[in-house]
This record gives sequence, C-alpha cells and structure tokens, in this order.
Amino acid sequence: MKKTIRLEGIEPIELYGPGNRVLEEFCSYFPSLKVVARGDELILEGGQSLIEEFSIRLGELIEVKKHKLSLTTYDVADIFDGESDRGKFLHSGDAVIVHSTDGKPIRARNATQQKMVKAYFKDDLIFAVGPAGTGKTYIAIALAVRALKNREIKRIILTRPAVEAGERLGFLPGDLKDKLDPYLQPLYDALGDMIPAKKLQDFMSEGTIQIAPLAYMRGRTLDRACVILDEAQNTNIGQLKMFLTRMGTNAKFIVTGDATQIDLPHRSDSGLLKGIELVKGIKGISTIFFSNEDIVRHPLVNKIVKAFDSAQDADGGSDTR
Repeated sequence: MKKTIRLEGIEPIELYGPGNRVLEEFCSYFPSLKVVARGDELILEGGQSLIEEFSIRLGELIEVKKHKLSLTTYDVADIFDGESDRGKFLHSGDAVIVHSTDGKPIRARNATQQKMVKAYFKDDLIFAVGPAGTGKTYIAIALAVRALKNREIKRIILTRPAVEAGERLGFLPGDLKDKLDPYLQPLYDALGDMIPAKKLQDFMSEGTIQIAPLAYMRGRTLDRACVILDEAQNTNIGQLKMFLTRMGTNAKFIVTGDATQIDLPHRSDSGLLKGIELVKGIKGISTIFFSNEDIVRHPLVNKIVKAFDSAQDADGGSDTR
C-alpha cells in the first residue's frame, strides 16, 4: 500500500529538523515502512496498519511543534512512550512521567501520587504534605524534569529553607555552597536519577537547573519555571508568603513538606499548614495529603514511621526524627 501525506501549516524543515534528524528518529520507529521525503510530501509504502499509525503519530508530532520553537529527537521519543501526552496524566495520573538514566520508567506508584500528578496538570500551585518516604519530592522533580525536557519551561528551581536539622552547618568546612550542598543532597540525588551526569552538570552551570536555599528566592520573579519548595514545614508564614509570591507567568510551583518533622525551635512557628488553610478554596491551587499507607520506600519505613509517631503522641508531641 502506498500513501502520500502532504504537510499543511508547517514548513518541512520545522518538522524534519536539521539534517532531517527528527524525521529519521521518527522513521526509526517504523523500520518496515518505506518513507521518502520530497519537500512538503512524505511518500509511505508498507502495510496499511503501519501507515495509519504513522499518520496518527505524525499528527501528534505536528501538534507538539505548535507549542514549541523547535523539535528535537527527544520529542519523538516522547510521542511513542507517552511522556508528552497531557491527556493521559489528567485522565489517570499513572502514565510515564520520565525515564531514569538507566531507562526505567518513572510513574506514580500509588493513588495519592496519581492525584498529585493529575493536580500538576490541572493547577499551577500544588501543596503535597505527608510523611517521609511517600515520594512527594521525587514525583515533583520528575514532573519538573518532564516539563523541561518538553520545553514547557525554561528552568527548574529547587529550594529548601536552610534550617539545621539537629546539626550545626557553621562547623562544616568550606564556603556557603560547600556547607549547604550536603543539606541539599537529596535534591541532587533525585535529579541524578533522571538526567545524565554530564547533562545535569551543564544544566546547572548554565542556570537551567538551580538549587539554592530559600533565602535566595527573595526579590525574584520566576517566569516559565517549575519551582519546588522542599521541607516546607521548616518555613514560617512570612517565608512561605515570600516564596509563593515569586510566581511569575507560565510557572508551576510545588510545595512539599511533612508537618510531623519540624526542625524549627518552636513547632508552632511552622507556616506550612497555616498557609494551606489561608489559601484553601482559591482556584488554581491543589492540596494533596499523603499518609503512612503511601510510603514507597522499604516496607520497614512504614512501620518505623508509625512507631515514632506513637512515641511522639505518648510523650506529648515532642519531635522525633
């Protein structure tokens, strides 16, 4: 069977890419289909079902181009593995978000994570609150990496309040960056799972990905960015307001925290739950609450969290970490 597809509303170079690299990547998914490009025409020869699938996928790629300055081979991969299909996320929340550096698909692992993923595609500000080990921050970073990969944002900004969790940062060696990097290491670890080391280093060198203490956010307006505030239980209400008001145009903000692990001198100073209550009911904001049942680390973690929570309740609410 033969079929000719004429491109309309798009220049061939925009679809084929420099040196036809995007088209070649696209055709690699149809090894038994003969494809000849002649200007604004694609001549297909092969089985009917393959030609029909080629036509459908090509339409999806053209739709992606409408929202981007240029296409890359990554966009082609996304077309076939589902990472760019927003509808799938809105419908079920369990589509592949991104792939890890070793090719493993990263997706929501339980119903609450699925709610968080769906909320991301529906609203611009998401609060994700719950115990350690529920994957709040990991899913948030996966969503940010996906958005960067799909050119939906220009940069990822990850931040934490620089509160000492029982340690003394002042006694650590080195300059401020050296002191803070170990504290921010969980964020580096998550990024390292999803972006090859060399590419991650390049992104950080050029400012496409930024990791910084919360105080560094003051005075900034963050446009076309996915901004994640981690450990938000260690912010006071003023700091939380400062962070939320950094939101610029076409930005996504995700706030994660665990209200049971507050490292502030006075637990009552935490602004996380207070802030959630203040913005409750505002359109465009979602709040997702995780529970112990959502813990996705080693099965022992769930039991450990429950044991510590019971001890905390028994001694009148003093913090256990």
